[in-house]
Amino acid sequence: MFNRLAMALVATAMLAAPSVYAEMKIVVLDPVRAILESDEGKVLIEAANKEMQADSDELRSDAEALQALQAKLQKDGEVMSDSDKRKAVKELESMQADLQFGSQKIQKIAQDKRQEILQTLAPQYDKVLKDLIQVDQIDLIVQPNALQYANPKHDITKRVTEKLNEQSK
Repeated sequence: MFNRLAMALVATAMLAAPSVYAEMKIVVLDPVRAILESDEGKVLIEAANKEMQADSDELRSDAEALQALQAKLQKDGEVMSDSDKRKAVKELESMQADLQFGSQKIQKIAQDKRQEILQTLAPQYDKVLKDLIQVDQIDLIVQPNALQYANPKHDITKRVTEKLNEQSK
């Protein structure tokens, strides 16, 4: 919804009288990148990664076991009895399902942790952004994914990240 609103505002601004458009200050900002690339964001991401390390290691181990079973089935499949083949295939399918479930679980946990980090740092981000809006007299902020092209000189993401870092010291 925000993207549509931003695109509508940009379109409206472009259709406005050229003198009004020339006076508008439009910038590009990726809020998620600004927050996650801040020093505090990096620390929180590292902590979340350490917290999820055991689950990731277990998933990696399960994937290796799956590959080993696949290799064994390929290598010995011709000499295995039909019963043993069916057991191995059934076990393989079960392992694949477990692996897929584990992968989805880890992705969900990572997504939740990322959202938690964004919410934790949101008040600092809002304060920094309000300060920059006032100091630079910004009229419109657009997210990069709402644009087809933007000159990098209009991207203030790095400035916001730097201000977040200054604020956390």
